[in-house]
Amino acid sequence: MKSSLGKLFSQHVILVENLQTNAMKEFGDVYEQQYAVALFNSVRYEIEGGGGTQSQLLHRKDPLAGRSIFSGNLFQYLEENRKWRNRFVSVPNSYNINLYESKTAHDRGLHPKVTINCAGYKALASMEEYMELINNSLPGIKAKVGNHPFIKCATQFPLILWHPYAHHHYFCVMTEKEHKKWHAVLQDCVRHSNNAGLSEDCTVQTPAFTDSVRLHRQAKGHYGTWDMMCGEPPQILANLVMETLHPELRNVIGPRLKGKLQQRQRNWMLISDAVYKQVLSQTTGQYEALVEACEAQKSPLDARLRTDMDQIITSKEHVNSKIRALVLPKAEQLLRTSVQPYISSILEALMEPTSRGFSEVRDVFFRELVEISKNSINGGGKDKLGEHMERLSMLAFHPVKMQSCYEKVEELNLEGLQQRFDVSNPSVFISRAQILMREQMDNAVYTFEQLLNQSLEAQGEENMVKTIQRCQDRVLKKYDYDSSTVRKKFFREALLQIIIPYMLQQLSPSCSPELPRFKELIFEDFSRFLLVENMFEEVVLQSVTKDIMMAVKEAAVQRRHNLYRDSIILTNSDPNLHLLGETPGVDWAAKFGGEEPDGSVEAEERGSGRRRKQVVSMIQLDGFTLPYESCLEVPGVELIPEEDAEACKEEDQEDEEEEELGLHEDPKSPDSVNEIRDLINPVVEVVLPTSPQTILKQLVGSKKQEVDKEEAAIKNAIEEIEIAVREDDGERVAEEPAAESDGESSPPPVPHSRSRDDSGFQSPTNEGPDDGELQPITNDNPLHGPPETGEKLQRGNDFKNLLSRG
Repeated sequence: MKSSLGKLFSQHVILVENLQTNAMKEFGDVYEQQYAVALFNSVRYEIEGGGGTQSQLLHRKDPLAGRSIFSGNLFQYLEENRKWRNRFVSVPNSYNINLYESKTAHDRGLHPKVTINCAGYKALASMEEYMELINNSLPGIKAKVGNHPFIKCATQFPLILWHPYAHHHYFCVMTEKEHKKWHAVLQDCVRHSNNAGLSEDCTVQTPAFTDSVRLHRQAKGHYGTWDMMCGEPPQILANLVMETLHPELRNVIGPRLKGKLQQRQRNWMLISDAVYKQVLSQTTGQYEALVEACEAQKSPLDARLRTDMDQIITSKEHVNSKIRALVLPKAEQLLRTSVQPYISSILEALMEPTSRGFSEVRDVFFRELVEISKNSINGGGKDKLGEHMERLSMLAFHPVKMQSCYEKVEELNLEGLQQRFDVSNPSVFISRAQILMREQMDNAVYTFEQLLNQSLEAQGEENMVKTIQRCQDRVLKKYDYDSSTVRKKFFREALLQIIIPYMLQQLSPSCSPELPRFKELIFEDFSRFLLVENMFEEVVLQSVTKDIMMAVKEAAVQRRHNLYRDSIILTNSDPNLHLLGETPGVDWAAKFGGEEPDGSVEAEERGSGRRRKQVVSMIQLDGFTLPYESCLEVPGVELIPEEDAEACKEEDQEDEEEEELGLHEDPKSPDSVNEIRDLINPVVEVVLPTSPQTILKQLVGSKKQEVDKEEAAIKNAIEEIEIAVREDDGERVAEEPAAESDGESSPPPVPHSRSRDDSGFQSPTNEGPDDGELQPITNDNPLHGPPETGEKLQRGNDFKNLLSRG
């Protein structure tokens, strides 16, 4: 198995390198051309000016400065030894997912065990969703209905990060409430990472890159939207290479994989991940070199543009007129027969769920303001007002509170139109709408903060309820106006994204062969800024723009979905409101001297003494909490229960060494009797079942799957540990009450520092002083299930070594 897979992969390394090199060379040539065109458009816009509708709401420049998003604990599946390990997870404002051995490791500033960039991933909440994607990963192999996965989840609440090319990540939690919240957090990480790579402030690099990707895909025959246009430019380029490379490798390597279905799926995933890492490492360096080369030419090109701008524009208009004479008659004919009849239905499919989502944003914002008003009416005082305002300030970035808004737009469905217009997936439009909804929520919150702060400084804190009400009314009116403006722009852009690729695909076969003769009309000095391919697309764009603008305008005139007419301007617009946007944000907790609210828990920033306010606090398990290093072992599908005793012993020794290396201390030597007791009976908020077997079944998540022999062994081991603890307890603490020694008849005491509210969130400040010192549950602990065979473990390690060498 080792030699065959290694040889199979190494035979195709050259194929991977050749395809990747050729793809990047082709892209580089297109990018250099599009960079000069983008620079021309940027300088022309700067000289001629122009702009859109003035926003009514204020915009916060860096809303997440000094913030972290989330932290908490969940179980991660370790594929190398098929175990579920409890990890501390921290999500900083970069939205990368950092996994640590424990909260102590995070607080000490240690590097995370794993860092996940979620760009390109999908956050799945069930094993059924995952298996549907996995079963379609290998062509020609039909999986049976209800086919078992190659991993066995420790609980009934899995969370999976799936990627079409890269490594998959498996997690699980203990309760349904926790499951929903973690799923919302992971979705937010994916949403942000997908849209954070291409900045709109880069007026040259971003359009040059996006146009180059589009033209490169069109040259390969791929028109229409692309759902892997996500992440940083090197990640997008890696996805671009894999779009061609992945099917070729799968067709060649897939039929030659041996073993059972689950093993072939797993091996293919390992190969795909190895190839993707190799491609990504290459595209990262090559893109940086490409951008550096283009930036080096920017200054002389910019100077030439500013000198000859009038002549370049005149030359472009002349060539445009010639291309328009060729293309326009064909475009208008295509427009009448195949596009115009569908514009209204496409627009309606976009407007309905998007408008519901923006309406839900308004409702969520309004409900938060009502809570603040109630607090003032009930005499909550300045401290409570500070807490409410601190929570409100991060409302747009609270994935759980925003989830109802995001779910509305996820109902967007272009079924019936996808095949005609080559729309691969509506996720492109859903993701864009959700980002716009979050921006509008934050704009509304920030504007309310600034207006309220201004009113309080001018009028004092008397009649607080009326002051809040006046600010609320002003902000909601501004939100309605901006929401209408943003949605109309979104609808126009979405219609163009759907229709233009279809028209280009239909017109290119007849028009593209005629374009080279128009190059003769362009002066050689201007040829870098004027490309006939770009002007052809501009003519097609102009041919359909009028119809799209008219369709959106008619929807606004009919007052459908609360859209304002273009002619409507707010009569009570604040001319000096934008001046407030230049002032620093309000620190409400400091202003009113209140304590940090639960939704703004402070988390220490790694590697520094500063502390970051956290948007969402830690999740508190409803039943109990586990020691940070607790580890559950779950066998794979093919694992045989009858194990070789020597293999079990070797694996136990390896796991013990792993624990010792990770914490630099002996996990078998707790510092105190209390720590031993905490390891046996985890601290809880409610009365726990007195049976150790019941606690064990809750941790593993299965009540009837353990065989009698294993249960008896586990029971005996736990009883032996408890006897040892009681003996040690009697020797060290002779004055301890006798009632405390009865571990079988009474639950462990509940420290008040762990008793928190019912929201399901827990502040890191509630951690007990000894939390960071909890010792790991080693392989000698009865919480472990049956270990895997040494033969299968060695086979997996051999295969990974082959991949790394390849």
